[in-house]
Amino acid sequence: MSNWPPDPNKQPDNQRPNPPERPSETLSLVPAQPSGREWLLLEKTLLASVEEQRRARRWSIFFKLLTFGYILLLFFTLGRGCSGSESGSGLEGIDTSKPHLAVVELQGVISNDDKANAYDINKALTKAFENPNSKAVALNINSPGGSPVQSDQIWQKMMDLRKEHPDKKLYAVIGDIGASGAYYIASAADEIYVNPSSLVGSIGVIMPSYNVEGLMDKVGVKDRTMTAGEYKDILSLTRPLTDYEQQHVNNVLANTHKHFINAVKQGRGNRLKNPEQNKLFSGLFWTGEQSIALGLADKAGSIYSLEEKLELDNVVNYTPTDPFEQLFDRFALKMGAGVGSSIKLDVLPTEQNQANMY
Repeated sequence: MSNWPPDPNKQPDNQRPNPPERPSETLSLVPAQPSGREWLLLEKTLLASVEEQRRARRWSIFFKLLTFGYILLLFFTLGRGCSGSESGSGLEGIDTSKPHLAVVELQGVISNDDKANAYDINKALTKAFENPNSKAVALNINSPGGSPVQSDQIWQKMMDLRKEHPDKKLYAVIGDIGASGAYYIASAADEIYVNPSSLVGSIGVIMPSYNVEGLMDKVGVKDRTMTAGEYKDILSLTRPLTDYEQQHVNNVLANTHKHFINAVKQGRGNRLKNPEQNKLFSGLFWTGEQSIALGLADKAGSIYSLEEKLELDNVVNYTPTDPFEQLFDRFALKMGAGVGSSIKLDVLPTEQNQANMY
């Protein structure tokens, strides 16, 4: 009874005081202060992040401006195409009211799917001949040849235009190369100009064919081609030609070659020097200098020398052009120049950035 009443300031026996915190636990809650080297690394990381953000903003602005410029150029091109001149004629903004040398370009492989196709070339030649201010027409050739059909169509058109306009001469000017189908076309001109180092000739026909039967046997591949028609697979890569098939293909090529030879003979006439002896129709090719000696060409010259010979100070290119293609070409050039400039300004490190790289 001596413990009654209880002392209000006395702790109950079932509650013990919390032990004092250990110094190590107290210190672990406080973050350690970084050293000087760690501060430097953190600073470099932050600076690099800021510089990367700046570079990203520059590229963003660059591409926005480029897109805006492309849109403006597109509207400008479309506006010119609808301004009243014939779109795609290659004569937009060119004065054809003065005496001039009309030029049509025949560049690259001759094919229905390429720029050097019969439809576009013939259309340009017709425009050039029909313009009363064109004093002469020049076909500027740089082509290794191509389709015999396309070549013959252009040849026929050139011969027809010469008959329709006997007072207007047609020249063929060969640059780096005027071979095979390209020479087929050139032979229809009144005169052929070449550079002494041009490659000229190759009057022949070729049909490539391969036999990979041995290779297929090595890799375990079997041919399961099915045909209806005895010779439908005559040019198959998986079997050799029979004697009959070989003779048939040779006859086809020989017939096409005969058309080629007749066209050259009709176009060049007696200017050819000993065709059989000099093997002019064998598929061989010669330099421009040699071709003049053989009668395959007439003179050494170019568009510029022809311009001087005709005493014309104005050359008009009648080659059909695609305004969208021109637009994309210019766009690609501008984009390439812009990217190159940006790389020079942003990617190559400055002295200050070099100091922060280590």
